[in-house]
Amino acid sequence: MPRYLSLINFTDQGIRSVGESLNRSEHFKATVAEAGGKVEAIYWAIGDADGAVIFDAPDEATAAKLLLELGHDGFVRTKTLRVYDSTEFKAIVSSL
Repeated sequence: MPRYLSLINFTDQGIRSVGESLNRSEHFKATVAEAGGKVEAIYWAIGDADGAVIFDAPDEATAAKLLLELGHDGFVRTKTLRVYDSTEFKAIVSSL
């Protein structure tokens, strides 16, 4: 299952209601699970990003839909990377 790392930044609306961030993260976990994926980790951060989430989704279209739904609520903006663990990366580079 494809894995994604999304860097998260609060919008103005998101930072004004930052106290609800934990509730929103639980809602995202449930939404991902309903879509057949799994949230591996959610982190809050200080620096260039306000947080990060690592999650699996059954396919790219499902991941895109989940991220669009997350952004649609207006609390965060995301920058997302498709990431690979060492086993997946080994299979990719083995033919080089």
